Amino acid sequence: MSNNESNQKPTNFIHQIIESDLQNNVHEKIVTRFPPEPNGYLHIGHAKSICLNFGTAEKYNGVCNLRFDDTNPDKESQEYIDSILSDIKWLGYQWGGEICYTSTYFDQLFDWAIHLIKEGKAYVCDLGVEAAREYRGSFSEAGTDSPYRNRSVEENLALFERMKNGEFKEGACSLRAKIDMSAANMNLRDPMIYRILHTSHHQTGDKWCIYPIYDFAHGQSDAIEGITHSLCTLEFEDHRPLYEWFIENLPVPYTPKQYEFSRLELNYTITSKRKLKQLVDDNAVTSWNDPRMPTISGLRRRGYTPKSLRQFCDMIGVTRSNGVVDMGMLEAAIREDLDSSAPRAMCVTRPLKVTLTNMEEGVEEWFELPAHPKDESMGVRRVGLTRNLLIEQEDFIEEKPVAKNKHDKWKRLATGDAVRLRGAYVITCNDVVKNELGEVIELLCTYDPETKGSNPQGYKPNGVIHWVSEELSEPCEVRLYDRLFTEANPDADKEHSFMEFLNPESLVILSDSRVERSLKGAEPETRYQFERMGYFCIDADSSEDKLVINRTVTLRDSWAKAKK
Repeated sequence: MSNNESNQKPTNFIHQIIESDLQNNVHEKIVTRFPPEPNGYLHIGHAKSICLNFGTAEKYNGVCNLRFDDTNPDKESQEYIDSILSDIKWLGYQWGGEICYTSTYFDQLFDWAIHLIKEGKAYVCDLGVEAAREYRGSFSEAGTDSPYRNRSVEENLALFERMKNGEFKEGACSLRAKIDMSAANMNLRDPMIYRILHTSHHQTGDKWCIYPIYDFAHGQSDAIEGITHSLCTLEFEDHRPLYEWFIENLPVPYTPKQYEFSRLELNYTITSKRKLKQLVDDNAVTSWNDPRMPTISGLRRRGYTPKSLRQFCDMIGVTRSNGVVDMGMLEAAIREDLDSSAPRAMCVTRPLKVTLTNMEEGVEEWFELPAHPKDESMGVRRVGLTRNLLIEQEDFIEEKPVAKNKHDKWKRLATGDAVRLRGAYVITCNDVVKNELGEVIELLCTYDPETKGSNPQGYKPNGVIHWVSEELSEPCEVRLYDRLFTEANPDADKEHSFMEFLNPESLVILSDSRVERSLKGAEPETRYQFERMGYFCIDADSSEDKLVINRTVTLRDSWAKAKK
């Protein structure tokens, strides 16, 4: 099989449908679309849809349109549009032609609403929201016809024109499709097509005070753009008969088909834009791009890469079976990418001072360490050693615990014992200095000058620890991010708000950290593996005086370990 043939091999049920359509000459060219509503930032679930729609078009040499379904100006803004454009480009995709907006089609949609009225298939209804809900019935009971359902075509045309001209208050009336109030599918019980909204639109200004409902605008926009495969998540499956009813009853230039796939549900998070907005509005997070958020911009700021998100979407696949994906799978994707691509460095997050008593003050010794242990093309970095060093507080203990087995041995520094500094000498702790509270604040150590690049003679160090020079390192603030919620499904408990399950340790800020000097001047989004600590990313809050560094993910799945 050639590479080209391999690339065309169906990888999911949607691709199988496309393969069949192409083989049977149903379509000459595949046209998909990604249709976000600009009422919030995109999240990880949208990443799956982006990869599917744009990736499918790429695979079959087609086109993927970007269309903003901007039918609700009350909740939409240019900020959201800009963020969506940035996210798509960052993921590595490019839409076909100009950016599309549903609002561009408002004139055509209005004309098609007039067509439905003239055909006797739409009417202006004066029922309020609550009354309309009561008339709609329930899943077990048929609905009741609106008392305004049988208005004449002429009266409906006149009333709809008055709606358009702004003569009615919001909620006074609406335009509804005349379908079937006894339909088993509730979406077919005379759904609303247009509602009154005296709100300026970010694209059309004050031209309109009536706006089409999403269910009416979406399918017709697909038809205008010649979409061949309208891909959406399973919650729209019950809306498909309405999608098809509009297509069948309007003189549209094209007849697209809708196909549904399972949405991405990720544990320890939420993907409702309304609830994500609540997190921002209630200051539970700092912004939409807070690194704890499941938004694409939040994941980007945390240190995730486009490659890792695309790989994650490939891993979970495209099916019609709903399920919850373990957060560990997303974390595994970024670990796999950064393990091979991220240069190494040393950072001490909770410093403990080490004084090498047998080294002169002012002496500097520089070591060349590989930027990546498995990739020589990344070159080397220079790390300076001086009399005054810093190590992690957790890497020292005054008295070693008694080992229960060989795997339980203390492999770091202890009083009277030795340890190797990564890439440098072996040091031995001879004494400790404590403050008035009895806390260890300094270790008095000696280094063995014979252990540069060789093992010590006559003794064995406990292990290897990372370090930085106090004088030759850079100050930094390390932000340790973790999962936003303590519960795998924060929405599951209907008696409690999801806000009650926020993880109080989702962000720990370490302001006195130090990192090796090779990171000085590193640009935001530069990613590193801090040896023994995890994967980290330079944050946009960094300044000339102080780096701000976000933890992307730990070296191993600490949550899985904790559950055991």
